[in-house]
Amino acid sequence: MNIRVAFKNSCALLAVAYLAGCASATIRPDGDTRLGGKPTYQETKSYFFWGLSGEHEIDVVEVCRGKSVAQMQSQYTFVDGLLTFITLGIYAPKTARVWCD
Repeated sequence: MNIRVAFKNSCALLAVAYLAGCASATIRPDGDTRLGGKPTYQETKSYFFWGLSGEHEIDVVEVCRGKSVAQMQSQYTFVDGLLTFITLGIYAPKTARVWCD
């Protein structure tokens, strides 16, 4: 097999694996299974250098306006991964979501 072909195939495989992967961290006060449906709040936050630089806080009291928080989630979506891939990791967004009762 030609080295160029092997290199192109390896790069294509890595790109597909990188873009296909999504990750999320979900926090629920009661520990039940995670909620579906439309979140009360959703915003994409900017991070840089593969997520190593950048820090954000979300005031859930302000978001829920006195209601209790049902669930919080930080998710690395397909679009977030695509933007990270296109910028070679310089810009690495993550999506934050909050569900209120």
